[in-house]
Amino acid sequence: MQGAAKQSRSDAEIAAEASHPSYLEAFDEVGASPHNTLFVAELDGKVVGTLQVTLIPGLINRGRKRAKLESVHVDPALRGRRIGEAMVAHAVAFARQSGAGLVELTSNKSREAAHRFYRRLGFDQSHEGFKLEL
Repeated sequence: MQGAAKQSRSDAEIAAEASHPSYLEAFDEVGASPHNTLFVAELDGKVVGTLQVTLIPGLINRGRKRAKLESVHVDPALRGRRIGEAMVAHAVAFARQSGAGLVELTSNKSREAAHRFYRRLGFDQSHEGFKLEL
């Protein structure tokens, strides 16, 4: 049995998935929303990382906005070069400048390396998450 960490998808598979109509619609929707910002990391003119920031107004924390980080991805061949660290630092600065009082993210329980990464960047594990597929 192969572990998830050992499985890898080809660039062609990833590109095919990214060009699926539902993803294209999502890109349009994210781009049209004043609450969502998609950041990309580039290296030598090629996109090597992505990160989405959603600013959420709320009725907790004295009405301060919170920023949710999603779709944090770095090209696996370039991991360890601090690209993800730079992207998250940029997103945190953006959130702060946008008036957010909190930055949050979720990560699959099985992604232990990602958890270590986020802890190293100052994030604390504070909640147990739940989801309901629709």
